[in-house]
Amino acid sequence: METLLQSFPVALLMFCRIASFFVTAPVFSARNVPNSIKVGLSAFVTLTVYVVYGMNQEVPTDLSYILLIIREILIGLLLGFVAYLIMTAVQTAGTFIDLQIGFGMANVFDPMTGASAPLTGNFKYAFAMLLFLTMNGHHYLLDAIVYSYRWIPLSNAFFIRLADGSIAEFLVHTLGEAFMLAFQMSAPIVVALFLTDVGLGFLAKTAPQFNVFAVGMPLKVLVGIAILLLMVPSFAFVFGQLFEAMFRSMEKLLGTIGQRPG
Repeated sequence: METLLQSFPVALLMFCRIASFFVTAPVFSARNVPNSIKVGLSAFVTLTVYVVYGMNQEVPTDLSYILLIIREILIGLLLGFVAYLIMTAVQTAGTFIDLQIGFGMANVFDPMTGASAPLTGNFKYAFAMLLFLTMNGHHYLLDAIVYSYRWIPLSNAFFIRLADGSIAEFLVHTLGEAFMLAFQMSAPIVVALFLTDVGLGFLAKTAPQFNVFAVGMPLKVLVGIAILLLMVPSFAFVFGQLFEAMFRSMEKLLGTIGQRPG
């Protein structure tokens, strides 16, 4: 009984971090993943992590334990949110494309996120998820939350990092990186559609009797879809770079909150 009373608070703290990670991490946080699967997977990973890292640890069981629970929940949420933030670059790129191609008026409901999403963003996000699972990206996410206990042990200084602004600075930098990745992924189609608009502008000036508005919309759709089809073979390389940026950002977050294990 004494062993159980010592081990349960440690295991509960680990469960808080792991469960909150699965709430925000890509793939695992999708709405079509049942909550029972998320809870069961969190409990299984918690048991594994406790056997490896938590057998000889002790935590205070007074009122400060509440702060420890809040700290672990915030760490898990942050770790999953950083991964999700980089993945949203795919849908942001789709939004840039739809604004140029004219699909911005036809946003659809995305069952993965529960919000309206652009058509091209949905198409590219589905590709990204398939490639992510094909490249065993979900295994790397599990590795990240398991090995986070080597970088950020239960006796971490999260609130100090939160107070000195290093975490906020990291999140702002990560948001800028996600926006830049989205712009880079959408740049070929956006530039091509911009040149199409320039060509239509010259056409309107040289032939005023030509109805540019009647031709411009279907022409931009055809150009956009044609270039998107030409870009499909490069999706593996583009999304591979995106996933690499995601795991690099997660590693930077672990280094910001904790420190690299020796």
